[in-house]
Amino acid sequence: MKFPLEILQQCWFLAGPTASGKTALGIELAKRIGGEIISLDSMAIYQQMDIGTAKPTPAEQSQIPHHLIDVIAAHEDFSTADYMEQSRAACEEVLSRKKIPIFVGGTGLYLRAVLRGVFEGPEADWDYRRQLEERAQHEEANWLYSQLQSVDSATAERLHPNDARRLIRALEIHHVTGSPASELQDEGPLPKEEQPKHVYWLHPDRDWLYERINRRVELMIEQGLEEEVRSLLALDPPIGRTARQGLGYREMIDFVEGRIATIEEAIELIQTRTRQFAKRQHTWFRNLEECRAIEFPREATTASLLERFVD
Repeated sequence: MKFPLEILQQCWFLAGPTASGKTALGIELAKRIGGEIISLDSMAIYQQMDIGTAKPTPAEQSQIPHHLIDVIAAHEDFSTADYMEQSRAACEEVLSRKKIPIFVGGTGLYLRAVLRGVFEGPEADWDYRRQLEERAQHEEANWLYSQLQSVDSATAERLHPNDARRLIRALEIHHVTGSPASELQDEGPLPKEEQPKHVYWLHPDRDWLYERINRRVELMIEQGLEEEVRSLLALDPPIGRTARQGLGYREMIDFVEGRIATIEEAIELIQTRTRQFAKRQHTWFRNLEECRAIEFPREATTASLLERFVD
C-alpha cells in the first residue's frame, strides 16, 4: 500500500520529538503556505483522550483545519493501514480545495509508511491465531512477547509486551512467510527524484527539550489527567488495550488501579518514559534519509524557525 506519487509530492511534513513545538509551528506554516494539517500522531486519533495526548486545543484547531484527530473511540484499534487509508483520503480532500496537505506529528511509523508505503502482509491464518490465543492463556505472562523475540526481535522491540493483537499478527507473518515482519516491512526510500521536497524534523537542544517534557507532564496533571483517565476507565466499553498503552495513560492507569503507590511516582515515571520516547523518536527521524533536520537552540522562536524552511 503506497501513496500515489502525484499526491505524495504535493505534501509537506513537519515531524519531531514530543514537546518540540510542532503544533504551533505547523499552524504558522499552514497559514504561510495555504495549508491544512493532517495529524501524524497515533494517539490524537482517539476521542476523549485530550490531556495526555497534548492534541491541538479547540482554539488551535479553529485557526487552521485539522484532520485525523478524534476519529475513533478509545476502545477501538487503529492500524497503520487504517492511517494510510484515512490520511490519503484527507490529502485528496485538502488538495480538492487547492490547499497543501501538511503532516504534523511525532509518530515515526506513520511518517515512514506515508513516505515509503506499507507491507500489507499475508491473509489471516485464523487457526494459527486461535492456537496462539489459547496457548497464551495457559502460559506465563509475556509468553507471546518472548515468542516474537525469538523469531523477530526487531518487531518485538517496537511493540508493547501486552499488545497481544500486534504480537500475534507479527508471529502469524513469520509463520506464513518464514520471514520476520521487520524484514518484509522494511520498505526502502523512493528514488531521490520521486521523494517529496519538504520533509523536515525538529531537532532541538536536548536539555531544553527535556525541560519542556518535564513541564508538560506537570501541566497535564494540573489540567486533570487523572480525572480524564478515570472517565476513560468508566466508559462502556472502557479504554482499549492499545490506547491504554499511550504515554501518560499507562502510568496514570497503574496509579488509579493501585500498581503505583503515589501520584509523585506516577509523574516521575511519565517524565522519564517520555524523555526516553523522545530519544527513540530522534533515532526514527535521523534514520529516515528523506528527513531534513532543523536544529535550533533554546532561544529560537516559532517565527525564526519558520524562516528556516519557508522562502
